[in-house]
Amino acid sequence: MMHSESPNRTQNRPQRGPFGGPPPGMGGVVEKARDLKGTFSKLLNQLKPYRVSIIIVLVFAMASTIFSIIGPKVLGKATTKLFEGIVNQLQGSGTGIDFTYIGNILLLMLGLYVISSLFSYIQGWIMTGVSMKLTYNFRKDISEKINRMPLRYFDGTNHGEVLSRITNDVDTVSQTLNQSMTQIITSVTTVLGVLVMMLSINWIMTLVAIGIIPISAGFVMLVVKQSQKYFKQQQDYLGHVNGHVEEMYGSHIVMKAFNGEKRSVEKFDVYNTTLFDSAWKSQFLSGLMMPIMNTIGNLGYVAVAILGAWLAVRNAITVGDIQAFIQYVRSFTQPIAQIANISNVLQQTAAAAERVFEFLEEPEEVSEIMDPIRPSKVVGQVEFKDVHFGYNPEKIIINDFCATITPGQKIAIVGPTGAGKTTMVKLLMRFYDVNSGSILVDGHDIRQFSRHDLRDMFGMVLQDAWLYNNSIMENIRYGRLDATDDEVIEAAKTANVDHFIRTLPDGYNMILDEETSNISQGQKQLLTIARAIISEPKILILDEATSSVDTRTEVLIQNAMDRLMEGRTSFIIAHRLSTIRNADLILVMNNGDIVEQGSHEELLEKNGFYTSIYNSQFDAADLY
Repeated sequence: MMHSESPNRTQNRPQRGPFGGPPPGMGGVVEKARDLKGTFSKLLNQLKPYRVSIIIVLVFAMASTIFSIIGPKVLGKATTKLFEGIVNQLQGSGTGIDFTYIGNILLLMLGLYVISSLFSYIQGWIMTGVSMKLTYNFRKDISEKINRMPLRYFDGTNHGEVLSRITNDVDTVSQTLNQSMTQIITSVTTVLGVLVMMLSINWIMTLVAIGIIPISAGFVMLVVKQSQKYFKQQQDYLGHVNGHVEEMYGSHIVMKAFNGEKRSVEKFDVYNTTLFDSAWKSQFLSGLMMPIMNTIGNLGYVAVAILGAWLAVRNAITVGDIQAFIQYVRSFTQPIAQIANISNVLQQTAAAAERVFEFLEEPEEVSEIMDPIRPSKVVGQVEFKDVHFGYNPEKIIINDFCATITPGQKIAIVGPTGAGKTTMVKLLMRFYDVNSGSILVDGHDIRQFSRHDLRDMFGMVLQDAWLYNNSIMENIRYGRLDATDDEVIEAAKTANVDHFIRTLPDGYNMILDEETSNISQGQKQLLTIARAIISEPKILILDEATSSVDTRTEVLIQNAMDRLMEGRTSFIIAHRLSTIRNADLILVMNNGDIVEQGSHEELLEKNGFYTSIYNSQFDAADLY
């Protein structure tokens, strides 16, 4: 089954839309945090340990920018001296061009830019360290939080959403700290510094240069107002297109079986046509903004050049000042656009940080008791006393469940889908806590154990055989990490899987991953049984362990499980009643209650609910 990416995933890629759209603040749809002030307050709290480093970064960023700003004014002096020298030569007066003075100016310029670059490098290096440490701490906190979260949270939350918090959202915060924080300082410093330098040259020219900005902003806002609705529509229908394609691809067999190709294509065409229309309009309108801004900006340069020439003729300013001023005008408009862009990036960052903090503030599992019971020996007696439970407290699905299991018994739990069989296992493992009543192991309420010690008593073999990307040896050893290679091999032999493993190219060292196609479902199940064997559990839980394999493999698995269950209290959940005939006690559940209990023969003699289930399976088998 395919899973789409969470819609909340925020990626701080180069600032373009999905079809090459504009950067944030230029017509795109920007995600906003619900509590901007509160989120930034929490983020600043996280940055407190690094405040000295951040202050150093801010000082160096400002210093780097100031040294860079001084450059054009100093270079203007060289231009003026060069211009005066050329004029003197043409007039036949004076000493000509003063190359010594110009050389000293150029050396000073070189020094300024070297210092500016050095300061920029230092602040970048420090800020990268801060952002990476914060990223490390966020991911560490999220990872630890996941282990403290109740299973209830993951039952109701998309896995992609959780992954998004630890990857995309943390990356967004990290990159903003690494890039945007210093860019804010340099941009503000540049705007203020350049404004001061322009005023120091000529206030009239400064007014002309500043007057260009509202004209440019007015045109941009007009375009943004028109393009915003198309960008919103583009994002919506991009989701519709992706969702439809994923849905059809994920279930293409069903779609073909019911001749749904035509309907699927027609629906896709509607989505795709709307997406094309909105994407074309949004891209066209956003594409107008840069030419408009460049055109207005160039008109500004022309106005400054004409005004500067007129002032130079009147000896109000020098030629070098005109050259420096034009450089400052170019430096003035760029940081203003950056500040507008950063304001939107910060909103995206706040939205990402808010999701991270929301996850870290989610309610955790009930705390462990201060002095848990640590029995020296586990016998395996289990008792359910008046257990009531509901995933929603207002809707109880397990009602007054009572049962007593003696050590070493094989207990089968059967019943129709939704009867509460797997729920009982989750309660036994304390994945959930009962609403009322209690579950006892060896006479002790399971809430008196630590979760680690409680779960260490159990071995589980589930319907879905979970194997991770590592060798077969390590996958089996996962049941007990300190097991020797010989113990792993012995467990594999007990599980009837040793012979199969030795036929593989690398044997026990073969790496398993999602692409492993020569391991069948039944063979994977045998590996998980070997894992359970090596964990040496006192109590076993076998949840539909043979439901998805063929009859021949089922026999192998059943034999392996019989060996595993020897001398252990075992809970077997099964739909195939033929697999639990030899159970010591069968608990028949329906609608959260035990409606019947007894051995296979005793239950058949009662001719009740169990008998009807048992007969229905064999009646269905007779049809084939």
